[in-house]
Amino acid sequence: MINLQKGQKIDLTKSNPGLKNIMVGLGWDPVENAKGGGGGGLLGGLFGGGNKQANIDCDASVYLLNANSKLANPKNLVYFGNLTSPCGSIRHSGDNLTGAGDGDDEQINVDLSRVPADVHRLVFVVNIYECEKRKQHFGMIRNAFIRIVNSTNGQELCRFNLSEGYEGKTSLITGEVYRHNGEWKFAALGESTTDPGLKSLTRRFL
Repeated sequence: MINLQKGQKIDLTKSNPGLKNIMVGLGWDPVENAKGGGGGGLLGGLFGGGNKQANIDCDASVYLLNANSKLANPKNLVYFGNLTSPCGSIRHSGDNLTGAGDGDDEQINVDLSRVPADVHRLVFVVNIYECEKRKQHFGMIRNAFIRIVNSTNGQELCRFNLSEGYEGKTSLITGEVYRHNGEWKFAALGESTTDPGLKSLTRRFL
């Protein structure tokens, strides 16, 4: 398994002949809130303790972009409201509302052999649901990562830990799986924006 730094790229199919099915796992944990006495901390935040901190609901999504890095079809955005791409090559595991617990919080399965020829980039993003209403941002999140797993044998091919500070940021463009000379590669992006939701973030790809 390879740990990537921001900006690094890695071959997927060239280094793993026959690779067709990958699982893209995205994970994060809420930062523990130490304020509020008995009602504070992680448990207070999750179960409505004295500080009344709402859950931080992060949502993972993937854009299927064409050669011009544009979203040609609105249904080529796979997210909690559209769990499968029109071509059937992308399947989302569904929404995780809290980010609590170890391991992946949301998973997106990709059948590389079925991705349409006019799709050149799969861009994976995470945003905070109702971030403005709840006054939440990625400075309240820790241990964020994106990882690529060979679905056939469970081998983790690479991982990118998004470790830099994202104070005040509300959307993360975590990484992308893209075509290059007939092969698939992965790039660790780690870009952050202040887009308040998926609708705003999507405008960047239109």
